[in-house]
Amino acid sequence: MSDRFDVALMIEGQDGLNWPRWRGLAETAERSGFAGIYRSDHFTNPTGPHLDALELWSSQLWLASQTRALEFGPLVSPVSFRHPVITAWTAAAVDDLSGGRLQLGLGAGWQEREHEEFGFDLLDVDARFRRFREALTVVTRLLRGHGAATFDGEFYHLRGAELLPRPARPGGPPIVIGGNGPRRTLPLAAEFADEWNGTYQTPDSFAALSQRLDALLEERGRNPASVRRTLMTRIIFGRDDAELSRKLDGESPAELRARGVIAGTAGEVVTHLRALRDAGAQRVMLQWLDGLDDLDGIAALGRAAQAAS
Repeated sequence: MSDRFDVALMIEGQDGLNWPRWRGLAETAERSGFAGIYRSDHFTNPTGPHLDALELWSSQLWLASQTRALEFGPLVSPVSFRHPVITAWTAAAVDDLSGGRLQLGLGAGWQEREHEEFGFDLLDVDARFRRFREALTVVTRLLRGHGAATFDGEFYHLRGAELLPRPARPGGPPIVIGGNGPRRTLPLAAEFADEWNGTYQTPDSFAALSQRLDALLEERGRNPASVRRTLMTRIIFGRDDAELSRKLDGESPAELRARGVIAGTAGEVVTHLRALRDAGAQRVMLQWLDGLDDLDGIAALGRAAQAAS
């Protein structure tokens, strides 16, 4: 497994994201030393008012053409409301346009509200993961296969399907599977993923899940080093103690860290990031929930995070 470690920014795309904000966030992330910028793929939040929610693939296309070095992708895009054939086709084109900077994060879907409001069938958990496994099969056959693909599943069907031109990157953009579930998610990562993305884990729990993934990969005859290990977790960052205290709003930093949240000023953030690096994380995506217009705060966080890379 590579020794490379870096830090990226993660934004909730349904939390008021629009074009002016997306442009400012991307420019700030690139200028401040973040390795990448990632975002969720939702129509709305589980509760509360509807806010601006910039559509995923148009925002990824913009990054591909308007940024130079940032890696990017969805964390994660649900197959429950995006057909895997269209997702594979779109992702291959966006990756080619970017020069190979897209990571294709895929998920089963989970949020009931958006599926009910917009008319998509979320399914019960067992059926949802059967559909997800089929979607991963479709995507991998279309992107990684050679020649026409045929597949006859419960939810998806291919009959001599082939996407041309072939992706410039052999196999297309890396497939990222996110989540912590040892019964469903990790086995799917062992079967299909180029990258496993854990969520809200402490260094110890991340290392334990990563070791479980190693065992599952070995069972399938895959080299554990072939699957990249990353983590997405919330960041509560203060440029000084007063700002941190205001953002914590009475919450205990120790209790937050026990739940996998990174909370602190620059030195504390660096210490936590280095602990995750030592636990095997190769990239940490910091979920910024403290306002999409606080570009100065994001820039300060980026400068601090560079010290851990």
